[in-house]
Amino acid sequence: MKKFLAAALIAALCLVSFAAVAEGVKVGFIFLHDENSTYDLNFLNAAKEACANLGVEYVLKTNIEEGEQCYDAAAELVDAGCNIVFADSFGHESYLIQAAKEFGDVQFCHATGTQAHTAGLSNYHNAFASIYEGRFLAGVAAGLKLNEMIANGEFTAEEAKMGYVGAYPYAEVKSGYTSFFLGARSVCPTVTMDVTFTNSWYDEALEKEGAVKLIGNGCKLISQHADSMGAPTACEDAGVPNISYNGSTVAACPKTFIVSSRINWVPYMEHMINCVANGEAIEADWTGTIETGSVELSEVNEAAAAAGTVEKLEEVKAALQNGSVKVYDTATFTVNGENLTSYLADVDDMGDYQPETEVISDGYFHESEYRSAPYFDIDIDGISLLGA
Repeated sequence: MKKFLAAALIAALCLVSFAAVAEGVKVGFIFLHDENSTYDLNFLNAAKEACANLGVEYVLKTNIEEGEQCYDAAAELVDAGCNIVFADSFGHESYLIQAAKEFGDVQFCHATGTQAHTAGLSNYHNAFASIYEGRFLAGVAAGLKLNEMIANGEFTAEEAKMGYVGAYPYAEVKSGYTSFFLGARSVCPTVTMDVTFTNSWYDEALEKEGAVKLIGNGCKLISQHADSMGAPTACEDAGVPNISYNGSTVAACPKTFIVSSRINWVPYMEHMINCVANGEAIEADWTGTIETGSVELSEVNEAAAAAGTVEKLEEVKAALQNGSVKVYDTATFTVNGENLTSYLADVDDMGDYQPETEVISDGYFHESEYRSAPYFDIDIDGISLLGA
């Protein structure tokens, strides 16, 4: 009987806690696409999970373009009683800032944006995660697969070339493919990589076309920073190993999918909700990490991955966490044959494309430490940009 009463008391306290959080908190979400985009699906799932965990009401708006439609959607969410508005795409930023200036009592949170630390608005915030660490880990899995294929006589070490389908040549994408490449090269030192861009965040035909082009150019493994199933399905059709992004594609690509990295947005979404519920300020820039549960790898598909991949990833993950491995260790890459000892990055992003912040110290490039969104925009040796 005592156990039953204790359980009932705990349940009641949980309900009170949820009610306290839920009281007066309503979240509006703006998504560039819908569940057909792996990028937006990752955000959609996180939004639903975070709001369910904390018992808050929410409104979802999907297929909101990077234009005035974003401002209109934000204003509609405010009119609907939302006191937090979150948007998920880089191009939403200026329109979300416009709304933040107009609706001072509402907190506006934005993923992948760059301007919160210079905008001077107490109700506008940027968030991202150290996904370059997840990309690096995925690259290690790629390098192990290349080593296995070399050992099996499928190609020589000198022919170990990867391909990467990128969206735009922005810092976020460059940071992602460079960290992926460095992870692969940490275990397969002869690897090179070709990168092609679609100039779209979501275009299944162009992404598939890009992957097919890369495979035709001799790439033995493909990864991507693009939001559709175009590249993974091209790999499955051709029997070429694939590292996907934002979620496992093993159901559709069981023969070629190895692993996927992603940002888990639940920790940040719960953080912003709790801040508003408790009357606390939200940071201008928030960067999630492996430790916060914000950087994750999917389950490894051992049917396609090299033997020992799971164990190696755990080893490297531990090294990233204890700091003994740095993704952008300047001893591990060169630019025009030279190691970098200094680099100014355009961290403040004032629209003038003028670098102003020294980001190399202690032997590595300090990504996502001076603002949450990536600013690594260096073209390093070993990576070829097709069409550039």
